[in-house]
Amino acid sequence: MESIFSFGLEMKNKIKTREELKKIVFVLKKRGKIVGFTSGAFDILHSGHVDYLEKAKKECDILVVGVNSDNSIKEYKDPLKPIINEKDRIKLIAGLEAVDYTFIFDEQKNKKNILTLKPSLYIKAGDYSLNELTSRKHIEKIGGKVMLIPLVENISTTNIIERVIKKYNNIPQTLYYPKESEKAKAIFLDRDGTINEPIDYLHEPKKFKLKKGIIEILQKYFEEGYKLVVITNQPGIGFGYYPVEDFFKVNKEMLSQLSHHGIMIDKIYFCPHTQAENCKCRKPEIGLVKRAEKELNLDLKQCIFMGDKESDMECGRRAGCKTILVE
Repeated sequence: MESIFSFGLEMKNKIKTREELKKIVFVLKKRGKIVGFTSGAFDILHSGHVDYLEKAKKECDILVVGVNSDNSIKEYKDPLKPIINEKDRIKLIAGLEAVDYTFIFDEQKNKKNILTLKPSLYIKAGDYSLNELTSRKHIEKIGGKVMLIPLVENISTTNIIERVIKKYNNIPQTLYYPKESEKAKAIFLDRDGTINEPIDYLHEPKKFKLKKGIIEILQKYFEEGYKLVVITNQPGIGFGYYPVEDFFKVNKEMLSQLSHHGIMIDKIYFCPHTQAENCKCRKPEIGLVKRAEKELNLDLKQCIFMGDKESDMECGRRAGCKTILVE
């Protein structure tokens, strides 16, 4: 059977930036080639995607495929998606024989893609109508045409996820969850100053910057089977310097940047109180560690506490964990 995939050096050559493709498309059109453009999330690549792209390729000489970035999917679809990160999704699309070029874009709509690339055809799946396409006026403005391709199979990433959840919900939990006696291990991570560069009362996502070397450290522990658990003091909330929603926005940026490197955080615990409130969750108190121990079925003796302050080290010692002080 002939393969629908085309891997290797050829796959890498297909992945470009939008600006690189602007020049390539210009030259191709000058040579009389019909350039088709389509886009999508392509999260969990399935046969419906392949069928659609193969049909799209038949309508043009060169097929260019835009792949939604992780951030754009979280914003316009679901904060829990994508399941597959953008680097892996674009490799899968580039591996398809029907695809000539592909690139990642951050916008939710295709206006900028169309006006930059100026394709001959703007191709969309048949679950749209011409009147629903907001980008129709942009492709027609540059002299291109819209083409709709009917969907033969009703397959979606959401349906696949639902089937997986339904299937595994019917399996006894003991088959894929550790027994009570098989406790897990985790590395507890302070956030500000440990995962990211320290900024007093950080509450603006644009100022979040991963600390040098942290990716390699987290990948090491992730590969060794440690759960990654963030435990952070956030007194700025208690002082009223910023609302808890800003804390969540910074966390979202952190999770997004880490996911680009294949790193997933299992849990985030935070204390919003000031020192004067004398709570049980503010480090070096171990209230949040004990909560994580129960919720994640942890063996604290196997766990590590990593932070940049003495309060982090004291919290780890009180909980019976090993400690790592970040310079």
